[in-house]
Amino acid sequence: MSINRPVARTVALVAAGAALALLGACSHAPIPLAKNFELTYEHKVRSVGHWELVSRDVVKQTAAQLEKAGVAGNQQLHVALPTRATAFDRGFREFLITQMVQGGRVVMADPGPNALNVTYQTQVVRHNSARPHFIPGLFTSLAAGVMVAHGLRNEHLDLQLAALLGLAVGADYGASVNSGGPTHTEMILSTTVTRGGQFISRKTDVYYLENEDASLFVPAPSPYRATEMRVVSQ
Repeated sequence: MSINRPVARTVALVAAGAALALLGACSHAPIPLAKNFELTYEHKVRSVGHWELVSRDVVKQTAAQLEKAGVAGNQQLHVALPTRATAFDRGFREFLITQMVQGGRVVMADPGPNALNVTYQTQVVRHNSARPHFIPGLFTSLAAGVMVAHGLRNEHLDLQLAALLGLAVGADYGASVNSGGPTHTEMILSTTVTRGGQFISRKTDVYYLENEDASLFVPAPSPYRATEMRVVSQ
């Protein structure tokens, strides 16, 4: 069924007017509209072996920043253990020292006047909102791109391409499942190198944690309790 030109023009004008009205309404929204960030990936720390991989990345990036800052390769370093160290803190320090020594760095067992201080700290963040398990990723994006190109060329979506997109979605979902999917728990890990109170190097990363493993990254409660004492005059 064909539509004559006057009717088509009228429909187009009505649609354009509706779009402008909607745009005007959105431009005066009482609060900001919600918008997702672009697709990103975040590693999940699930084993002690992953701690070692994280330490490798930290040492590599820190070494590059120190070189950029003009710090000599034979500069003495001291890796301090955080106060109230967690299981992760103790293991991570050992990995850092090992990676630095094997990389040719001069690491001191005790802090000294000439050593740069290497410190790190973690912050565990717990989200209460629902965690979507799957967001279309690489395979889906590639397949969707192929579908769009095919649609522009042939002006329709072929059933075989639709099936390809379905398989791509399955591949991305499988990758998400294999990683355990997003969790409610994340860790912020910051590594710092200072000299005389000045920041020489700084690196901050975010990782997913399994909810059940959060205790490995959180300090144990202090064994000492504050006691209120009242002084009574005699």
